[in-house]
Amino acid sequence: MPLELSASQALGLWHAVSSGQVKLDGRDLTLRQMAILLEIYLVPPPHTVRGLAAKLSVTKPVITRALDTMGAMGLVTRQRDERDRRNVVIQRTVDGALYLEQLCDLIIDQGRALKP
Repeated sequence: MPLELSASQALGLWHAVSSGQVKLDGRDLTLRQMAILLEIYLVPPPHTVRGLAAKLSVTKPVITRALDTMGAMGLVTRQRDERDRRNVVIQRTVDGALYLEQLCDLIIDQGRALKP
């Protein structure tokens, strides 16, 4: 049975998860970076700068800046596409997968805390 939340509960869940993630992990992702990270990990590859920019309706430089930061955090890597050198392919990392696994666990725990 799906969990039905009021607006206040939904925002409370988001607040608890966000606060918990900040406490557990020193990496501070923006909402845009989180959207990019989730796109990379939840949607089957390949992922390119051009494709991510189109998907999120932003420019390629916006994606590039976000990937620079996320790459420095160890969450993703980039590599030139050997078949088409104009494309940059974004790849998942073990550290990125662990980051999202930790986030997922936190969401589940906080969601369970909401059940009556």
